[in-house]
Amino acid sequence: MSAILASGVVVLITHALEAVTGFGCAVLAMPFVSALLGVKTAVKVITILAWLLALYLAVRNVRRIDFKHYAIITACMLAGLPFGMYLFRSQDTSSLSIILAVFIVLVSVSQLYRLVRKQEQGGLPQGKRALPYYALLVLGGIVHGLFSSGGPLVVLYATRALPDKGSFRATLCLLWTTLNTIIIATYIGEGSLDQGTLKTTALLIPFVVVGVVIGERVHDRVDARKFSLIVFSMLLLTGIFMLIGTR
Repeated sequence: MSAILASGVVVLITHALEAVTGFGCAVLAMPFVSALLGVKTAVKVITILAWLLALYLAVRNVRRIDFKHYAIITACMLAGLPFGMYLFRSQDTSSLSIILAVFIVLVSVSQLYRLVRKQEQGGLPQGKRALPYYALLVLGGIVHGLFSSGGPLVVLYATRALPDKGSFRATLCLLWTTLNTIIIATYIGEGSLDQGTLKTTALLIPFVVVGVVIGERVHDRVDARKFSLIVFSMLLLTGIFMLIGTR
């Protein structure tokens, strides 16, 4: 029971952070919950909890969803997802994970420096100049297939395409709902959701609820600049935690 309580504290904190920003709970929670519950159980439990959180936020804020950018992000990620799943089954992914984590840390630090210096970030480029950002989304799909953590690369696109904090959060939450629905359907098809996993998930749901209440209040009170600071701080933490996970 102590493992459940400790996992609950982690879930509360990480899901509160995702309720603020719209991403990050799974990557931040996974190292701790895996150590407490075991990797196989933790992955399934966190996936279901993240799905519940994202579904709630997407439905509650459906009017804030930018369906155009949701469609672009989803299509690009789904294009890369099968390739990532293939690499996961056939390649050693440890070195790729380290490269990705270092890239995320460097980008996060540069963006935090820009915000501290109060330099404005431009919007999404138009025409051919936007192609690198679409490539970033395809890469995000590959990374999601490899590590179930393509979110950081999506955030680099979304911070430019979705400058409004409410639209940013709602659109990303619909994306996670879509991707995690596919993953959970796979679990169900495989018959790998046993009673122990479902019981653990049920015990942790109250912690998600408390996290949502806290996160919603924080989200409503922060201005655009503070929101950006929180987002890139979360991104930096994500990169650091990915580095920890590769050790």
